Order: sequence, then structure tokens, then C-alpha cells
Amino acid sequence: MTPKLNLLLASVAAATLALPAMAKDLTVDLSGEPSSLDPQVQWNPDSYYVYRNIFDNLVTRDNDGNIVPQIATAWEQVSDTEMLLTLRDDVTFHDGQKLTAEDVVFSVQRITDPEFASPQLGQFNQIASAEAVDDVTVKLTTDGPYPALMAQLVKLSVVPKHVVEEVGAEAFNAAPVGSGPYKFEGWDRGVSVTLTRNDDYWGEAGPFEGATFRAVPDAATRLANLQAGTADLVVGLDSDGAAQLEGQGDVKALSAPTERVAYLGLNLDKPPFNDPELRKAASMVIDNQGITEGLLGAGEVPMAQLASPAHFGYAEAIEPWVFDPDAAKEIVSAKADIAATPATFATAPVFDQRIVQALQQMLNDVGFNVSISVTDMPTYLNIVRSEPADNAELSFGRWSCACQDADGIAYPLLHSESAWSRVNDPELDKLLDEARVSLDPEVRQDAYAKAHQMVRDNYYVLPMYQAAVLYGASADLDFTPTANESMFLNRMSWSE
Repeated sequence: MTPKLNLLLASVAAATLALPAMAKDLTVDLSGEPSSLDPQVQWNPDSYYVYRNIFDNLVTRDNDGNIVPQIATAWEQVSDTEMLLTLRDDVTFHDGQKLTAEDVVFSVQRITDPEFASPQLGQFNQIASAEAVDDVTVKLTTDGPYPALMAQLVKLSVVPKHVVEEVGAEAFNAAPVGSGPYKFEGWDRGVSVTLTRNDDYWGEAGPFEGATFRAVPDAATRLANLQAGTADLVVGLDSDGAAQLEGQGDVKALSAPTERVAYLGLNLDKPPFNDPELRKAASMVIDNQGITEGLLGAGEVPMAQLASPAHFGYAEAIEPWVFDPDAAKEIVSAKADIAATPATFATAPVFDQRIVQALQQMLNDVGFNVSISVTDMPTYLNIVRSEPADNAELSFGRWSCACQDADGIAYPLLHSESAWSRVNDPELDKLLDEARVSLDPEVRQDAYAKAHQMVRDNYYVLPMYQAAVLYGASADLDFTPTANESMFLNRMSWSE
């Protein structure tokens, strides 16, 4: 080997060793593939984890939960129903075209259009109009006062009007164009989505040249991938999985309490749960304490309302559920024929199936006839948003609005106008409407307290616990989990 070749090889080796840690790409294992990469077409964790890095929102939350600027740098409430947003003037979409107020107006109008039928409509339908005052100013007008507006705008992604109108919704979903810190690279359906760093990003640059989000429905496989080093970050870890990572120097478990509330959804229009007494019996067989401490064990807290201490609108006075399986069995025995009606329990791999199976056993032990139906997430979402006749008798959910306001969870799950709701109670609607429009925090809090009590008294939904989130990560990945469960790639880094 010649001296020159030796020198060249030595130089290459030195350069390789000198590469910064950020040169390493990130591999994330999700519990399923995104059901959509269009941020206004879907709202579920596996989609959100990915598209949140492709798009910017009007505003965002920092890791401490404070609302901070993103596309909007400032906002002013000029009247009870009008807000002026001042936008950045240095943002470009991934195709090089400048982001303007027209794109923000288009995004608002798109997601609030009932015919577009966004699953997020209930969180934005208080916005009556959006108007571009000039290239960097947008005026939002709400249908009456709307105190939760800024909390909801945290989730409003800005899409490029020119691209969506040119290619249509289907093509846009297949190849989304945003303005965020990462660009869409490719989507191998059923396998993975690949992103590349946006080197022209206006804000904090992403530390990874690329990121791959893989669909790995089996939790044990996700854990094994992390331990083998073929994944750097995995979601949906349970307490057993976290325990397996203890003492392993190259991996770690990360956790945080969330604003997500787990609940058992009931179809109030079909037997057996159209019967209030049988709904009461169902509430009495669920051992929330045993589930949170015995099965989960990651800091979950039992709840009997569709809110948590992380939400404005949480009511401390709501009594916990009564756990009394013997009394439940008496109720069921008195209505054995109705209780024995076959009930399908809809679920998806993203949910902890230990919980689903425990709920099935608890219900069947007292005389219900529940069978579990596991589908992929898009199918599950279609089921739980369908008309009562097509909906499952039971469903398991873990709802987060990423807004930390009860409007974002109680309204979509309880108001009769929401596609997610199975409840039709005019008095409850009135309370939710009052809480949604009042600018007086005391009035809002009182309305939510009454609404939570009404739900509890009628067993409309069976809230279970405030969820904690558990991730598995490579030891050298710096990532801080947050209450809104966002996975911002440009807030992560490799340890030096």
C-alpha cells in the first residue's frame, strides 16, 4: 500500500470519526401506520407523530405546556369574537413558495367546512370566518365568544393552498407539502414513512438528516427492535416493557403524565347498553384501581370524568366510580336476556390489549356477552364515528385534544352534533355550549362540573383513567416527553 493511499485512508477514517452525532438518522417504531398524512383529514397518534414534523401550526406549546408562537408571532383579541393574528414573513413551503395569510385562511376554511368532514371539525367549528387583512395578518371571527380558541389553534396546521387546489386531497395526502422542519420523502404503505431534513427551515433545524417511522403493530417486536438497536425510539411501551429495559445501558424508558383520558365508550342506541341500569352495572364491574396499579403501573390515575387535572374544566368534586361486582351481577341477573345480547368491543393495536381483555373479562364475568374485534386504526376510527346502527356496542378510547381544555375532549365525545359522540341529551348540549362560549372562567368551570356530573349520573360514557405515556429510547437520544404527546424531531438530539 502506497504512502499516499495510507494517508488518504487515514484521512477518511478521521473524517468519519469526526462526523457529528446528528449525522445519524432516526428510526421510530409506531404501533401502526398513519391513517393519513394530511393534517386536516385525521387525528390519531400514529398520524400526528409523523405529520406534525412536516407541517407548522399557527401556534404551538413548548415543553412546559405554554402556548408560544409558530407561524403566528403575535395575536390580539380585538373584540369578544375577533382575533388578529400576525404571521411570520420568512416562511416557505417545501416547494419553495412563500407561506402567506391566504394559506392560513385556506387552512381554516378547509378544516371548518362541514362538507370536508374533518374529524377535527368539532374543535374548530366555532370559527365563523377567516380573512386575510394583508400578507401577514389574519382576522379570525368566532361564532360568539370562544375562550378555548388559542388552545385549539395549537393543532391547526397550515397547508399550502396552491398545492392542495392543484393536486386534490387524495394526491396531497399521498405526497404532503408543508413548511415544517422535515420534508416528506416517501411512504411505503403498510411499512414506513420516510422524512428528510428541511435545511431551509425558518426555525430550529432538525438534528437528523432523515427519520423513518415504521409500522410495527406488535409491542413485543417494537421492544425487541429497540433492544437490538434497529429502532431508536418506540411508542406504546407498557410497564412490563419498561421493566425489561432497566439495567440495560444502551436503552432507557421515558414517561410523562398526559392530558389523555382513557374511557369505555358505550353505544346508547343498541342493547345491552341502551339500558341505563345495565350501563350502571358495567361501571360497577370496572376495577379502575386494579387496572391502573396492577396492569399499567406507569403513573396513571383513575378518573370518573372526561377531563383530567391537566385540563381547564376538571371538576374535583366528581365522585369515583363504585367498584361492586356483586351488585353489578344482581342488576345483570334481573335483565339477563338483554345483558346477554352479543356486544362487539371495537379496538385497535394502538391500544393496550391487556386493558381491553381485562374489561371484556370483567363484563363477561357478571353476565354480559362481549367479544373483542381488533382492526387497523383507520377501520376502527370509521367504526367509532359511524351511525349508531353501524357502530360497535363498546369501544375503547384514549382521547387527547392536545389543548388542555375540557372543550377539546368533552365536546367531541359528548355533544350530539359531534360525529364522535353517541350521546343525545339537550340539557348536556346546553351545558357544553355554555362552557364553550363564556369568557367567564367561573361560568365555564361551573358548566363543566354540571356536565361531568350528568355524564356520571347517566353512565353515558365510562371514563377510566388519566393516561401516562411510556416510550423506549436509545440511551443516547435526548427526548423529553410532554403532556400533549407530541414527537417534535427538532426538539430531540443525539448525546455527544
